[in-house]
Amino acid sequence: MTRFFEAATADGSSAATDWPGGTGTFWVWGEFAGATVTLEASPDGDNWFAIGASLSFGEKGVGAFALGPCKLRAALSGAGDATSVSARL
Repeated sequence: MTRFFEAATADGSSAATDWPGGTGTFWVWGEFAGATVTLEASPDGDNWFAIGASLSFGEKGVGAFALGPCKLRAALSGAGDATSVSARL
């Protein structure tokens, strides 16, 4: 299982991981305090795209996706003082 964030507290993006293509599951949980965690994909590691509303969470959740080979990362935005979130594939 790929760990993007483990108890993250501030806005930012995780390290990217290579996705070989196929179906996957994105898990997010913790104390959001107004924050949003979004799964993003990139064809080249420079240009990043939010995958879709079903993979953007403002509270604990899980979403499925199907993508060709690419790079994936999680992005945390709107973190508040009490934010502490984790995200994994």
